[in-house]
Amino acid sequence: MILTDIHVHSEYSSDGESPLSEVLDEARGRGISYLGIAEHFDYDYNALGLRINGAPAFTDAESYFAEGRRLQRGSGNVKLLLGCEMGYSPSPEVARQYEEVINKYSPDFVVNSVHTCGNHDCWFQDYFAGKDKFTAYKEYLLRVKESLSAPYSYDIVGHIGYVSRNAPYPDPKLRYADFKELYDEIFKKIIELNKILEVNSSVRTAGCAHLPDGDALARYFELGGRKVSFSSDAHNKRNLCRGREEAVRTLRQTGFTYLTVPCRGEEIIVPLD
Repeated sequence: MILTDIHVHSEYSSDGESPLSEVLDEARGRGISYLGIAEHFDYDYNALGLRINGAPAFTDAESYFAEGRRLQRGSGNVKLLLGCEMGYSPSPEVARQYEEVINKYSPDFVVNSVHTCGNHDCWFQDYFAGKDKFTAYKEYLLRVKESLSAPYSYDIVGHIGYVSRNAPYPDPKLRYADFKELYDEIFKKIIELNKILEVNSSVRTAGCAHLPDGDALARYFELGGRKVSFSSDAHNKRNLCRGREEAVRTLRQTGFTYLTVPCRGEEIIVPLD
């Protein structure tokens, strides 16, 4: 069995808890073969004046890449990948900042994620104020669709369904059946652009085992999508690979046979064990 967890966080992210060296040690102890660190570079937050725990929602790139590259040289049996999670924004200035990070530090991979819609992060209750579930989720999915045309280079489309993680609705689950046309547009674009769809097991109270849920993954497969990655989205070392078994079970039942790990423009194919 080859274990992969692509998109986790350390203390370099303002909401991360564990030192990067300890995350690597934990991965080594668990026999993880491919560990992808994707620290927050959420300049979308900066553009809106938002903060996480009172701190900016982006990483000290110089320190992160300096320590990360040093750790890579002694990572042993773990293939340590240093990536960025970039929170999409329609702002040209935000896109320019992301391009600067990519050009200067050459991350091993980039996760393109949507956290913010309008002036709010979809995790917080301010976003949902005065909106019914259909409206809130449609606005989010429209932003995901828009994000696929981001002008900077990225590899993975992150956690589609993020909006449902902390939604206030009695039934928070985001279902493919409720947004068929929009989901199809998103999936077809991901396939057309040759990007990787992330299966993210950090669901909180989303009402499912992973994001996207099985019904959406089945449609992605039906449309011809084959590239998927697994992410626990762990923010501490204890949660590495959390939820992997159920995510892998869904993928196998759907017909997927491998995971795709991006690394500096190349793709590593890992059998789905």
